[in-house]
Amino acid sequence: MPYWLLKTEPEEYSYCDLERDGSTIWDGVSNPLALKHLRTMEIGDLVLIYHTGKERRVIGVAEVVTQPYPDPKLDDGKRVVIQVRAVRRVPQPVTLTQIKQDGNFEGFDLLRLQRLSVVPVSESHWERLLELTGVSIHLLMLSLARL
Repeated sequence: MPYWLLKTEPEEYSYCDLERDGSTIWDGVSNPLALKHLRTMEIGDLVLIYHTGKERRVIGVAEVVTQPYPDPKLDDGKRVVIQVRAVRRVPQPVTLTQIKQDGNFEGFDLLRLQRLSVVPVSESHWERLLELTGVSIHLLMLSLARL
């Protein structure tokens, strides 16, 4: 299963907003590489939600619930969106500083391509991030089963 990290400005749309709404259309992506990543997402892919700006931290887990489709607000077939739903807030948010200081994140696009808003996450990076957040894979699967 592919894993992803989606960045958001918490002042514009935070993980709290996603929890309140239950799900949302993830739009506003314009970078060609980020759009390429969005186009490869599948229903059921898991996503870490990362607050940018002053926070710079992983804050929650979400799930992709639609295939990518053209942004209905734009007349541009290249600009796609997906819909995600909240799965769970992480008990221990993981900061960018923690990620940079952890030797397990070599080659991670979050560190290599810092302005990229849609970042693929390898299985080993995913597992390490979950470990740092205090979310067990078992607990995550239980949260998904309840949705």
